[in-house]
Amino acid sequence: DACKEIRNLLLHDKKFEFNPKDGIDNPALSLAEDTGKYPYLTRASLCQHRVLAAGHCWSHIIRQVELGGLAQRRGLQDGDRLLQVNGHFVDHMDHCRVVQKIKASGNQVLLAVLDGDSYEAAKALGRDLSQMLPSDIRPRLCHITRDKSGFGFSVSGPEGMKGIFQLSVQQDGPAEKAGVPPGSWLLELNGASVRSYSHMQLTRKLKQSGSKVTLLVASSAVEEFYSLRGMQVTAVLADTSWLPFKVRELHMVKGPAGYGFLLKEDDCSSGATGQFLWEVDAGLPAEQAGMKEGDRLLAVNGESIEGLDHQQTVLKIRAHDDRVTLLVIDPAGDEFYQSIGLSPLLFFEDSDSA
Repeated sequence: DACKEIRNLLLHDKKFEFNPKDGIDNPALSLAEDTGKYPYLTRASLCQHRVLAAGHCWSHIIRQVELGGLAQRRGLQDGDRLLQVNGHFVDHMDHCRVVQKIKASGNQVLLAVLDGDSYEAAKALGRDLSQMLPSDIRPRLCHITRDKSGFGFSVSGPEGMKGIFQLSVQQDGPAEKAGVPPGSWLLELNGASVRSYSHMQLTRKLKQSGSKVTLLVASSAVEEFYSLRGMQVTAVLADTSWLPFKVRELHMVKGPAGYGFLLKEDDCSSGATGQFLWEVDAGLPAEQAGMKEGDRLLAVNGESIEGLDHQQTVLKIRAHDDRVTLLVIDPAGDEFYQSIGLSPLLFFEDSDSA
């Protein structure tokens, strides 16, 4: 077999830090354990590597796995090639985007890796690695808008037990149209876990949701997959393809009159500070690329601007004289992701576009 072993690895801890460095090790992934128990850092570096045997293609390679550290204890080995992050196939993705997905994962991340020799052999044979990985392992995040008959689902569970809720879905109702599979289990409601809810509490929370509700749901098979790996199923792992809110990628080449937009710093709905796009000029590159007034800027040339101030963001946009690629989200999508406490960059796929 070209692929000897594909390993699913769970890495989780209190804190993830990304420390950009010069050179091929940019950026490095540091996993810091609870310093109250472990007086050291566990480090694994994620690098980009040229694979000559595979026709000069790029791969994401694991280096500097610390002996005895968290990454090694979970099964990560030096030279492993990273194929999946939280169920997303990443072998074809830009390196900065892969880093964003790991960074946005919070305190746990699920990686699928392949040893280096097997990876190069599989590439040389023209194997499609995405077809060799587990599929349908993600829970689903669904946003439902009530119609005159309701949300289109009902909830049942063992009498007297908390946190165990199975969904029955009305055919052609709002829930089914929003992607809720029949018979799935409810894990989160509007960004909050339902594990401690009684049936009465859940009913009250649903009534308080008004005309819209967001559910994290999973099949029994998906729950078992993560349970066997000691992993809690959260929205970070979700398939969001059914959501109406998408990150958009805008490619712009500067014209004689510039790009044709104004960047302004303002407060987000969460209270944090963000960079917003305004005064989009008709007929100029920004409008032609699909920019809309009020879009929030998320990343510049594949690098997140989270934590950057206005001037730092402007410098990133100007780093390349005549062209730039921006990741943006519209106000409705921005409000949605902030309401559930997740970065939209976590779910951005290469297939998404303006």
